[in-house]
Amino acid sequence: MRGSDRTRTGPALVAAALLLATSGGQKAWAQALPSTAVRPDPANIPVLLPENMKWEDRGGGHFETPLFGDPNKPGPYGILIRWLPYSMSRPHFHSTDRYAYVLSGTWWVSDSAHYDPATTYPVQPGTFATDIANKIHWDGAKDKETLVLVVGMGPMITQPASEKK
Repeated sequence: MRGSDRTRTGPALVAAALLLATSGGQKAWAQALPSTAVRPDPANIPVLLPENMKWEDRGGGHFETPLFGDPNKPGPYGILIRWLPYSMSRPHFHSTDRYAYVLSGTWWVSDSAHYDPATTYPVQPGTFATDIANKIHWDGAKDKETLVLVVGMGPMITQPASEKK
């Protein structure tokens, strides 16, 4: 993806995914609905409620749930990533750009090929970041659970940094 394409496409994907990620709301929100509220026809406005999200355990305190698309197939995708406290990936890289928005917690990141959680940088909620294709990085959570929205274009392949040539 060229730089100018990345500049236009990334924010648009994030905006679309944010709308999808927040459209379900919370149970407290649903309980506060007026009695006249009518749930939209799913054919017109599909809504994925938090209790219907299927979280996949990716190991090491890392969980993912798809919002739309599939990172393994051509086209746009959006996933929520949940990092449990004191969980981090190891140095790796992706074959395509990925756009991340921190929803809650602190997302700790590094672009070093050397794994050392003490050297990670804190990314706060409300912050947008880009994982540039084929650039080594790693990430996760320290003292509290962290939720990150990630969108991109598939197919996307993740490889350990040790395979970087």
